[in-house]
Amino acid sequence: MSWLRALKETARSGLRIERRRLEPLIAIRGAAGLALVLGIGLALFDPVVAASSAFGAFQAAIATFQRSWRPRPVLALVSGASLAVSTLLGYLTGAHMPLFLALLVLWTFLAGLAWAAGTTGGLIASSNVAIMLVTVTLPTSVANSFVHAAVILFGGVVQAALVVLFPVRRWGAQRDALADALAAEADYARRLRHDPLAGFDPVPLMTARNAAAVTPRQARHRPPELRGSRGVAERIRPVLASLADPAMGVPSEGPERDRVRELLAAAGSVLDSAARAIRHGDPVKLSPSAVAALKTPDTDILLTGPPRRAAERLGALLSDVIETAEGEGTKEEQAEAEKAAETIKAAGEEVPAAPHRRRPTLLRLVPVVVRAMRAELRPGSPILRHAVRVSAVVAVGYLIGAALPFGHGYWAPMAALMVMRPEFSQTYGRAVARFGGTIVGVSLATAIVRTTSPGVAWSAMFSVLCALLMYLLMRTGYVVGQVCITAYVVFLLGMAGENWSQTVFERVVLTLVGGLLAMISYAVYPAWETPRLRGRLGDWLKAGGRYAASVVDQYAEPAERGHDDVRSALLDTREARVAWQEALATAQHEPVRSRGLSRAAAAETQHALAQLGRVAMLLEAHFPCDDATPVPAAARLAEALRRATEQGAKEVRERRVPDWAEVREALAQWDAQQRTGEAEADPVVRNGAGLLLEALEEFSRGLDGTSKPNPPSDRAD
Repeated sequence: MSWLRALKETARSGLRIERRRLEPLIAIRGAAGLALVLGIGLALFDPVVAASSAFGAFQAAIATFQRSWRPRPVLALVSGASLAVSTLLGYLTGAHMPLFLALLVLWTFLAGLAWAAGTTGGLIASSNVAIMLVTVTLPTSVANSFVHAAVILFGGVVQAALVVLFPVRRWGAQRDALADALAAEADYARRLRHDPLAGFDPVPLMTARNAAAVTPRQARHRPPELRGSRGVAERIRPVLASLADPAMGVPSEGPERDRVRELLAAAGSVLDSAARAIRHGDPVKLSPSAVAALKTPDTDILLTGPPRRAAERLGALLSDVIETAEGEGTKEEQAEAEKAAETIKAAGEEVPAAPHRRRPTLLRLVPVVVRAMRAELRPGSPILRHAVRVSAVVAVGYLIGAALPFGHGYWAPMAALMVMRPEFSQTYGRAVARFGGTIVGVSLATAIVRTTSPGVAWSAMFSVLCALLMYLLMRTGYVVGQVCITAYVVFLLGMAGENWSQTVFERVVLTLVGGLLAMISYAVYPAWETPRLRGRLGDWLKAGGRYAASVVDQYAEPAERGHDDVRSALLDTREARVAWQEALATAQHEPVRSRGLSRAAAAETQHALAQLGRVAMLLEAHFPCDDATPVPAAARLAEALRRATEQGAKEVRERRVPDWAEVREALAQWDAQQRTGEAEADPVVRNGAGLLLEALEEFSRGLDGTSKPNPPSDRAD
């Protein structure tokens, strides 16, 4: 993609406004906390101190809107405390330009590294530095700087207290994550009725897994319907795929296929009902037709072998989903849901609930974050490049803003800091949105100020109104949020007595300087994803090969194998797949050449690795019981898969095409032993092994550019 086209695409994405579900109650709660803090500050202190407290409350409320699985009061407290420390250090060094500049560079560098701990940590750290640039310009003495830090912390405490006292939809984020995962599987079941090889995006399951990790205190207060459903949902997905896939024994048409379609439709209905119940905290309301379809005895007659086992497992798993999602309705509603669950489970099997995942407390999280940041201190790290880039830009922007005769020079470094992200497209898109939002926000706020000449009280009211609009509309688009936050800063500083003489032109020019510095810095010192695509692809190949090998190895000695290695390999495969997809999406907007991996090769190899994962998943759905006959040839094939995919990943990174001779040789030996009677004939694992080899060979053909492109609908996992 050329630079001109890349700039055009990123500018369009930055200015995009989307229709999102608004959360007015949460927005009102955040604005009420800001108004309360501002009112107390004006009543007990002067407007300058009140402005500091308002910044603390404003930032703490924004922190509660971030996509995080930690309790909202904790996010508010962390935001308020970290901003108080940043502001205090800024005040103590603000009188000495070299000392403050050194602190600014160090603090910004650490904020850049904080992205290694996740998006929420990076956003809070960057916002703290940006607000510190504003708060330290408020007139005060060194002695009073502790008062300013204390009231900023007080703003975070107030927002945290309001979240506790006036909760809005407790566990809402976790409910949505689990409900989205179940709804995604319901949609998958319906699509399998028409396309037995339909793909499935594992992101909803990964999100639900992240949301399921809880601290010890959260585990004691977690609603019952959020316990166990995710683990069962993980098991349902391979069973659905196995039931629909013709390779497992059900023909493409006929009575058996009709029965499978009926079961898939019923599964989709049950999963949708469970998703609605979990999302809203209501009892499960099942469709009578879905229950009737799942309990009909026709399954025993029409389906045999692997499809019959899959149907029985599906019934047991769906009944467990109902039991964990039924909620706390009336006794009659609970009895009805329990009866439906028992009806579905009648011919099935018990599925033990998995223990909850543990999330470290804040104190135990500190060494984890430090290790993550230290791990990025290596050459070639995108996070390290971002930290160096943003600290240099903020320092240069601060010096330029101080040198220009406009006053309020913090607008330049603040704009640069708020738009810069480790990724190219987000940085450029946000820079354009920041500039456009600043023009509108500053123009509106300045026009109101010059026409109405508001006093302290009216300025405070206008700032609270802008904050309310910010909280309400912030998820509709970055440009909308910038209009509100820019006007908020203008009104709040005006309330504190800051000079109104700075014109719209001067503020916009300083914002433009900051945005241009951010954009130039990425062009001069970039961190492109395009050159790393082959590495991401190799990681996915290695992880997918390990998962396939772990699954095949289960058939070698069923009584001696555990499933922990399979689960670990599956999670690694999902992480590698998502990392590849994110890198590919990022690379498509970068003004960089393909560097050895064309778009066609990327699409074809992605399809092949998705097929590799899908076949391994089908084999996982038909794991043998402990007393099943061992298949020694499966152990040799598993070892061949591990070695070949590890070597193949290395060859991909070195721009070579992998060869799968070792896997072909292991399969040839297996077939030879079956012909001589030395090996047991297991059609499920042997057919699956052949499909695994086909997927690997398709990968090599796609990388070499000799295969035909696959339609997008064939994506699978």
